[in-house]
Amino acid sequence: MNNYGFVRVAAASPSLKVADCDYNTDEILKQINEAQSKGVSVIVFPELGITAYTCGDLFLQRLLLEEAEKSLQRICDATRDLPVTVIVGAPVEISGRLYNMAVVVAAGYIHGAVPKTFLPNYNEFYEKRWFSSSEELKAQSVSLCGQCVPLGINLIFKMSGFSFAIEICEDLWTPIPPSCAAALSGAELIFNLSASNETTGKHGYRKALVSQQSARCIAGYVYAAAGAGESTTDIIFAGSSLIAENGSLLAEAERFSFDSQLITADIDVERLRNDRLRNKSFSLSEYSVLDNIQFGEIDIDMNKEGKEFALNRYISPTPFVPTLDATLNERCDEIFSIQVGGLAKRMLHVNSKTAVIGVSGGLDSTLALLVLVKTFDKLNLSREGIYGITMPGFGTTDRTYTNAIKLMQSLGVTIKEISIKDAVVQHFKDIEHDAGVHDITYENSQARERTQILMDYANKVNGLVIGTGDLSELALGWCTYNGDHMSMYAVNTGVPKTLVRTLVSWVAETQMDRGSKIILEDVVDTPVSPELLPAAADGTIVQKTEDVVGPYILHDFFLYYVLRFGFSPAKIYYLAKHAFEGQYDNEVILKWLRTFFWRFFSQQFKRSCLPDGPKVGSVNLSPRGDWRMPSDAAVTLWMKQLDTLR
Repeated sequence: MNNYGFVRVAAASPSLKVADCDYNTDEILKQINEAQSKGVSVIVFPELGITAYTCGDLFLQRLLLEEAEKSLQRICDATRDLPVTVIVGAPVEISGRLYNMAVVVAAGYIHGAVPKTFLPNYNEFYEKRWFSSSEELKAQSVSLCGQCVPLGINLIFKMSGFSFAIEICEDLWTPIPPSCAAALSGAELIFNLSASNETTGKHGYRKALVSQQSARCIAGYVYAAAGAGESTTDIIFAGSSLIAENGSLLAEAERFSFDSQLITADIDVERLRNDRLRNKSFSLSEYSVLDNIQFGEIDIDMNKEGKEFALNRYISPTPFVPTLDATLNERCDEIFSIQVGGLAKRMLHVNSKTAVIGVSGGLDSTLALLVLVKTFDKLNLSREGIYGITMPGFGTTDRTYTNAIKLMQSLGVTIKEISIKDAVVQHFKDIEHDAGVHDITYENSQARERTQILMDYANKVNGLVIGTGDLSELALGWCTYNGDHMSMYAVNTGVPKTLVRTLVSWVAETQMDRGSKIILEDVVDTPVSPELLPAAADGTIVQKTEDVVGPYILHDFFLYYVLRFGFSPAKIYYLAKHAFEGQYDNEVILKWLRTFFWRFFSQQFKRSCLPDGPKVGSVNLSPRGDWRMPSDAAVTLWMKQLDTLR
């Protein structure tokens, strides 16, 4: 079975009856069967779910305790041939004390029992009236259902492909929850059996708590909350079950339902592992948290292997771009401010009052110009100190040329037009190149001529050359070495192409007058092109970048998962098929994935000598920071795996 590191988990909130173990077990078994039919590997139930949490002094009744153990046996018997691990809550008596226990059942056996440590005994809670804390527990095993069961809070359960640990309700609400130590000891998933009642404002706090703990532990966190059927004598339980992964909420149950609730989510364990590998502070924390704490590992072997499942999780096709309108404005403003802040500091450092930028009428130079204008405004410098140079060549079209001129006029910068045609023709004569041969020499000569003009003009006006190339172009090496590859400060170096388009649209919508907005909207709609080959007879762009190297929306997707999580080609292909279903067929995705890896490896030499520029997100290619790769690394392993994919 290969689910590419994804583990399907479930949090259940069954409709219960207080102190009716048989009824409650029937409901639990129904939800177990539902979960296994959905391909769930582990399902967790609420705190004391076999009896219900609100039994009060009935917990001290011998009959209730005996029936609870019989219910555990029923669950063992019912799950003997099911490929699902079950975590249920039950009261368990040990040496004259009663413990609020989480019991792990799989393949017909009880594999471990985890007692609650922190017992709330304030306000509406009186757990110490009935239960003892794990702190009082000396035994390391307990007899349950005729089995000798490992016992303790320091248990990690290992299954095929992942490991998990358990804490119970109040444990999470403490300054240092037990799950912190468990995560540092290797648990990738944390399951919480909870009976957290509802009060005004508590649900928002609870959601934040679960999300934050999943982030702090770099783990999946599955929180099953008591709900329908619990006593409402003084308090109410809403079934507020939650599933989170490293700070992101993946699933949330309907609250205040009278029906049983079951939520599922696919947690990416491989992603969690890669994040832990990169975060050295995470592993270093074990020295302060794990002092004198040792965890035991329990292997859970299933009689029956689970099935491969269709991924039931939204995979954004544009991982670099904010997907929620509510956060789009804030995120774009933050990114734009980072770009402006980086350039402003550099200009202050070199005491420059002028800047030079090549303006082509394309997306990248447009964003860089907008950043430059905002920087000059921030520094109270005249926009006339911005020298926008348009350099028409053999492939320049009327559309991009006109947009470049109009945009510079609307922004009030100093406009310079310097044609490169005569200089490049002379250069062709000097190096004895046939101008009719439109090869790499033909293209790169133009790019390097433009860079020479920008550099020399910057010397003339004592200014900085502002680089315009973006993160996607750097990943693919889609730039001319020592041509547009080079500048004195590159403001777009941390911004991928899909985000460039979003940022330009955002600036047009939020910061421009109607005239400038119309220009920017046309820039966004213009095909991406370096315009180094002659235009068509009708003046339209012939050389379209995405026809040559592939759609940037695909390459940005590949780039994100290669750099952010270190995923293999096989997993990226798996995710891409899911994210782009109905948009690109598998052959197209695989074709451009091959292109991506080949170019990413072969073009590292360009990234090894990049100009300075600000990092704006979690993915960056600066050789001085986020990405240190030898320029002569072999791509063989990656291409071999790609050859096996269909």
